[in-house]
Amino acid sequence: MARILVLGAGFAGLWAALGAARKRDEIGARAADSEILVVDRNAYHNIRVRNYEVDLADVALPLKDLLDPVGVRHRVADVAAIDPAKREVTVKTAAGTERVTYDRLVLTTGSELVRPAIPGLAAHGFDVDTYEAATKLDAHLAALGKQPPSQAGATVVVVGAGFTGIEVAAEMPAKLAHAGITGDRRIILVDPNPVVGATFGAHGRPVINEALSALGVETRLNVRVSAVDAASITLSSGEIVPTETVVWCGGMRASALAATLPVKRDALGRLTVDHYMRAEGLADVFAAGDVAACLIDGEHPTVMSCQFARPMGRFAGHNVMADLFGEKLLPLTIDWYVTVLDLGAWGALYTTGWDREVHTTGAAAKLTKQTINQQRIYPPRNGDRAALLAAAAPTIQAAPPTRK
Repeated sequence: MARILVLGAGFAGLWAALGAARKRDEIGARAADSEILVVDRNAYHNIRVRNYEVDLADVALPLKDLLDPVGVRHRVADVAAIDPAKREVTVKTAAGTERVTYDRLVLTTGSELVRPAIPGLAAHGFDVDTYEAATKLDAHLAALGKQPPSQAGATVVVVGAGFTGIEVAAEMPAKLAHAGITGDRRIILVDPNPVVGATFGAHGRPVINEALSALGVETRLNVRVSAVDAASITLSSGEIVPTETVVWCGGMRASALAATLPVKRDALGRLTVDHYMRAEGLADVFAAGDVAACLIDGEHPTVMSCQFARPMGRFAGHNVMADLFGEKLLPLTIDWYVTVLDLGAWGALYTTGWDREVHTTGAAAKLTKQTINQQRIYPPRNGDRAALLAAAAPTIQAAPPTRK
């Protein structure tokens, strides 16, 4: 039996598995007995881009509900190593270590938070990189809400003023209120750059600054973190901020597995893939999502976001099954790019193009963001096989509309 092995069940991995199942169904009898196996450290698909939100009740979707209906197998295991020469992957499960062979591999292990060796950060820092980490942060805040008010308990320091850090800081007033934290609540956003949202351009940054100011978020710019302990954070400026909650959002890098493969990688550690999602320099290996980089329009490389991971996954799934059975591969080209940045109770910022021109702001952009987060990026959840396969078609969604 031919096996397609998908490593990772994030946005790219889930859609690669569903896309492969769809193509298998399309090919018919020749492919009917082929196996699609997904390996992930969790038994769920995390709607990761929602991990900063107040309500996390609907961001972990059981894989059995999404993959069982289409005949895709899935296993909970950590991927320890990949041997492309032997077409073999070493995984670690609760029962021990084993090797899994493949005929075609789809690498979709995503990205991970960069955690520098800052004294105290590992022991006392929080993040929203994973569902587990996000729920840990919420439990911590809930515990603080049950304690007597204190300056350190009511102060949150968010480190990293990029996309994730801004969203975490903007949502934090609502999270603190939800946790019942009273007193003089403070949210401080720290970044080594001289501006917040350095990649958002001259048009978007004033909108972000206006929103953060309205939400009462303070900033500390041109500084780095020197140390973290249970009750404070020390900045390179010498300032010591009393806080029991430091949320690290200091940058992302491709999965460390990519670094173990004998090919070149970009500055973010990503494998280069062509428009068919084939990994350059690796036979029978496809890659998609945050672990892969493709010049998606011939000029701009893909960005680490679900906007690119989902279509990359769909095309990788279609193409890996097509490749296995000698069918035609389809190239992926995306000729549009947008960002929709959540700015908490203030609203949101919707930009278009690689120069990030402001499209809409405030309440109108917030409705668009809510549509994306709560509807657009979700797979069908009724367990209907036909609906799941149809959703995995190798097509490109139009840019999200403005909601008013």
